[in-house]
Amino acid sequence: MTDTILMPEVADALAAHGVEHDVLGCSPDLADTAQFCQHYGFTLEEAANTILVASKKVDPPRYAVCVVLGTTRLDVNRSVRGLLNVKRASFADAETTTALTGMLVGGVTAPGIEGLPIYVDRAVLDAERVVMGGGNRSSKIVLAPAELLKLPGVEVVDGLATPSEPVELLQE
Repeated sequence: MTDTILMPEVADALAAHGVEHDVLGCSPDLADTAQFCQHYGFTLEEAANTILVASKKVDPPRYAVCVVLGTTRLDVNRSVRGLLNVKRASFADAETTTALTGMLVGGVTAPGIEGLPIYVDRAVLDAERVVMGGGNRSSKIVLAPAELLKLPGVEVVDGLATPSEPVELLQE
């Protein structure tokens, strides 16, 4: 497939930084991690979720983009809060995420986001390959995790995420 189904800003960032990747089209109804993995034959260990985090009660608010595996939970209360140097932080809501990234939840991805720190959990780099959003809910990118290090603003963080309880994939 070509990059034409990717959000243009994502395709441009991948090209500008020489990030080697493959593009997959997907049904927007199946863009969320568990459904995508089950339908398209990926494991949760291969799914790299990109999450926008926002500070609470700080003016102006501080934001960060975090990339974690589908088998982990982002440690907002300790790790991200410390990285942002704030007392409270939480997942940004869908409206804020779209306003700051131009991307829809279910398709948010690190390539194409500029001006925000991008924290990648070290566990992501241990995967052979990861699948991430394409900036929209109708595409995904597949890449070797080390390719993310080509993007500006990326910092690898030990303990950004913690192992989560096993997720039961939906039964067909």
